[in-house]
Amino acid sequence: MATTKWTLDTAHSELQFKVKHLMITNVTGTFSIVSGAVETDDEKFSHAKVSFTADPTSITTNNEQRDGHLRTADFFETEKYPEIKFESQDFSATAGKIKGALTIKGVSKPVTLDVDFHGVHKDPWGNEKAGFSLSGKINRKEWNLNWNAALETGGVLVSDDVKIIGEIQLAKQAA
Repeated sequence: MATTKWTLDTAHSELQFKVKHLMITNVTGTFSIVSGAVETDDEKFSHAKVSFTADPTSITTNNEQRDGHLRTADFFETEKYPEIKFESQDFSATAGKIKGALTIKGVSKPVTLDVDFHGVHKDPWGNEKAGFSLSGKINRKEWNLNWNAALETGGVLVSDDVKIIGEIQLAKQAA
C-alpha cells in the first residue's frame, strides 16, 4: 500500500496552551510558527506517523513582557532550546487518541492527547485537506518549566497544569 504524505496547513491551524493565572483565570498562549508532517497508509489515518514542531520564540500571550519572560531560562530558554517537538508513537484517528513523545527544553516525556478527526475534504481549488482537533493536559514541571511565585493569599501565580489545544488542518502532498 502506498504511503500518503500530509503537511501542516499553517494558515488554517493553531497550537495553543492555557495556564491558570493567580488561581482564578486562564491565560492563553499561541505558537505562531509551527510545522508538521504526517504519513499514513489510508484516509482514516490508521497508524499514522505524526511529527510537529513549534518555535518557542514565536510564543504570544498578548503581553510582550510576559512573552519575553517565557523565552528566558525561567521557562522555555529559547536560545538554548529553539524547538518544541512532538513525535507520535501510536496514532489512529478512529481511536481518538494520539500517544507520543513531547520534547521541551531537551526533556522528552510521553503524552497522550485526545483527537477528534473531522474527515478529509477537497477545498475549492481541488486540494485535499484533513482536519483534526486535539486537546490534553500536561504538568509543566515534568519538562523543567518550574518558575513560579507564591501568592500572599495562598496558592501560586502559575498553575502546574497546562492545557494543550490544537486545531489542525493538513494538506495532502502530491504523489
